[in-house]
Amino acid sequence: MISFIVCLLLLIGGYFVYGKIVANTFGPDDRETPAVRLNDGVDYVVLPQWKLFLVQLLNIAGLGPIFGALSGALWGPVVFLWITFGTIFAGGVHDYFSGMLSERNDGASISEITGIYLGNGMKNVMRVFSVVLLVMVGTVFAVGPAGLIQLLFSNAGVTNVLSNKMFWLIVILVYYFIATFISIDKIIGKIYPIFGICLIIMAIGVGFGVLTNSNYVIPEIWSNFTNMHPSGTPIWSFMFITVACGAISGFHATQSPLMARCMKSERQGHTVFYGAMISEGVIALVWAAAGCAVYDGATLLEMGGGCPATVYDICSKTMGPIGLVLAMLGVIACPITSGDTAFRSARLVLADWFKIDQKAWANRLKLCIPVLGVGAVLGIGNALGKIDYTIIWRYFSWTNQTLAMIVLWAASMFLYLEKKNYWITVVPATFMSAVSITYFMLGKECLGAFGITTTVAYPVGIIAAILFLGLFIRATKKKAA
Repeated sequence: MISFIVCLLLLIGGYFVYGKIVANTFGPDDRETPAVRLNDGVDYVVLPQWKLFLVQLLNIAGLGPIFGALSGALWGPVVFLWITFGTIFAGGVHDYFSGMLSERNDGASISEITGIYLGNGMKNVMRVFSVVLLVMVGTVFAVGPAGLIQLLFSNAGVTNVLSNKMFWLIVILVYYFIATFISIDKIIGKIYPIFGICLIIMAIGVGFGVLTNSNYVIPEIWSNFTNMHPSGTPIWSFMFITVACGAISGFHATQSPLMARCMKSERQGHTVFYGAMISEGVIALVWAAAGCAVYDGATLLEMGGGCPATVYDICSKTMGPIGLVLAMLGVIACPITSGDTAFRSARLVLADWFKIDQKAWANRLKLCIPVLGVGAVLGIGNALGKIDYTIIWRYFSWTNQTLAMIVLWAASMFLYLEKKNYWITVVPATFMSAVSITYFMLGKECLGAFGITTTVAYPVGIIAAILFLGLFIRATKKKAA
């Protein structure tokens, strides 16, 4: 329990100390923001700071910090370290710069931002990466909640259409279409505060339930500083990919421009972007601790790691019937409020890519239909048992962290050009390069299918990271010349 509390305090302290260092390094000022200058009543709309924070938190805090953290608990309490330090020194930095770089460039999508600082070739790569990632996220965050709602009604003894996963999947997809199409302040700006309360209650309830129940003991890091995964899956780089959204997530870079288009002042960035990531880290820490305390590794693995059944079981054991309803509502709202903005972000990436003005409803419709159509095919395919949910999640996880790596390199170039301390982003960029390349070598859905082992993958990942660092330094010298 001491390890958990120390990590919790470090996360809170990280917001006030390191978060302020990050903000000061960027240097927000009083220039007119895109929300004021380009207000179109659809995507560029001024929102109050408390709404900006809650919307950003719910945008990024989908199933990742819950399912990912529970799956990360398979490695034991060492996962606390990745969640804590990954959030403070990598995830928070990534989210802040992705949001503020968009703010400085008229609210542009992250693919366009990458092109500005890393060139047109990387811009085109990021365009494809972003759209693919966002559609996968939207699909995952439709299938997951549908399964949770189905489980909730099934366990309550309901046997009609309300206990049918396909029914709820269609309902969620219809909602996603509406939220993707209409003005950001019409649904997202109004219902997110309510969902935010549910999310906060859920996190507090699970955490309090674990800490006060004598049947559960959160293991200490120093007593279990080893790989505790029942299958012996390596910590490097599998844990860093699995616990994606709870420490650092490239998906967040696709969401930050949504709020960059709604901020009245650049000085709100510390709270909106860095603060929301710290809050997500706290959520992930709570769920990782619950996974370590409620189950042993073998049981957690048998239950499927992070999945609807595990979430339902933990909520039931830690809070009882009343808390269960509140917690399940929070867990269901959490991914839904990331899924809708994932599809919305996909629309905006495509709009920026093909220069399609989004003020006219017909132009929005042209992009909403194909984007939601692909998501519907993938989601319904999963509901019919034709597409494996876990495979979608694994591809999402690797794509997610690779996107984060690229965004950090773009932020590093921005800081270099501004003659500011670029090492604040270069270090996590180099680290995430090693993580992403190593997993690409080892993951079964990547080159691991060809039998590549850690003996080969580890050195390749490290060499690749050093190579990327060298390319960055070379690029800065060219610009200096």
